[in-house]
Amino acid sequence: MKKKLLALLLAASMVLALGACGNDSADGDANSPAPSGSTPAQTDSQGSGDTAGIPAADLKVGLVMIGEENDNGYNYNHMVGMEEAFAACGLDEDTQLVVKRNVGEDASCTTAIQECIEAGCQIIFCNSFGHEQFMIPLAQEYPDIQFCHATGYQAATTENTNDHNYFTKIFEARYLAGIAAGMKAKEIGNPKLGYVGAYPFAEVVSGFTAFYLGAKSVYPEVTMEVMYTNSWSSPTLEAQVAQALIDDGCGVISQHSDTTAPATTAEANGVFQVGYNADMISAAPKASLVSARVDWGVYYTFALNCMINGETIPDDWCQGYAQGAVYLSPLNEDIVAEGTAEAIEAAEEKFLNEDFHVFSGPLNGYAFDSNTGEKTEDWSLPEGEFYDESGTASAPSFCYIIDGITNIIQ
Repeated sequence: MKKKLLALLLAASMVLALGACGNDSADGDANSPAPSGSTPAQTDSQGSGDTAGIPAADLKVGLVMIGEENDNGYNYNHMVGMEEAFAACGLDEDTQLVVKRNVGEDASCTTAIQECIEAGCQIIFCNSFGHEQFMIPLAQEYPDIQFCHATGYQAATTENTNDHNYFTKIFEARYLAGIAAGMKAKEIGNPKLGYVGAYPFAEVVSGFTAFYLGAKSVYPEVTMEVMYTNSWSSPTLEAQVAQALIDDGCGVISQHSDTTAPATTAEANGVFQVGYNADMISAAPKASLVSARVDWGVYYTFALNCMINGETIPDDWCQGYAQGAVYLSPLNEDIVAEGTAEAIEAAEEKFLNEDFHVFSGPLNGYAFDSNTGEKTEDWSLPEGEFYDESGTASAPSFCYIIDGITNIIQ
């Protein structure tokens, strides 16, 4: 069965996007810029993936993770989401869930997926960007099994009807978390923020730009320095990069990395931190202000119910703050700046009751080569226009460095 015309258009745009803000290797980010303006979101409706319906008691689920849940970060968040889905659907984790941990973005992913298949899984989830290239051939080989991949973009362009992508509008929660950072930076009189990034890919760039814009909305003087670990999860590298940012004068730092190392490093240096994926207050009670989080349970519950009810799983799924797919952990009331809760609540109203777009003009910046950090072309977004991030495809595609952000690629 052929997929919709959108798949062809998306495929063409991905090819054009390979030159800037992406590696030439298979692990690089190859997402293209989404159009600004009024293009309607189609990420919950296109595609195929019908099943005959499987009784809940007979459903078996595979979860392939890049790490393990004790990271108290990205993989922890996925496991929490799966537990939420199993509870909502009445499934038994002990007998109906097969988990493969610490699966690299390499041939070991093929092995892990095959082991899930051999265990009888009718639906398999993979949670890291580089897993997608190993998942797609197996989806073609096993058309009766549903394959779902977080952070990827290729499902809409394949001939398979049983592979799917999913992500969330985490940039909306990043924006709100940035407000907490901006309020604290203003309180301590230090406008320099720092950000520990994993890779210079669109997923990371989109997130830190939203974070910066949130901070700037309450403290216009802020600037931000970004450094990368070149790893999704490495406590040692995350601590080293966090320390470098702090040594360079950053008073509040944040992260797109999987562990609590930036939080504990911030606390050890007497500065403040905004987390990701998990409430990090317990790890750093004197530093961690709040965390931006994804509720993966929203998607996992949806997908498992599709299996049980014999309903279509979309090619591409993406939801945000208004749907409860992203949110903030509780504020650390002991250390957040006065007025933080009120400032966040005012911004929340924009997501809930207004047609608010995080990436709204005027914005100026540049596209860059993700290998060197060098500018490849100027970029600007005029006032009155917006970049429709995750509006037509779930995977983030915003990959420009805007004024006020210093991008350091080691």
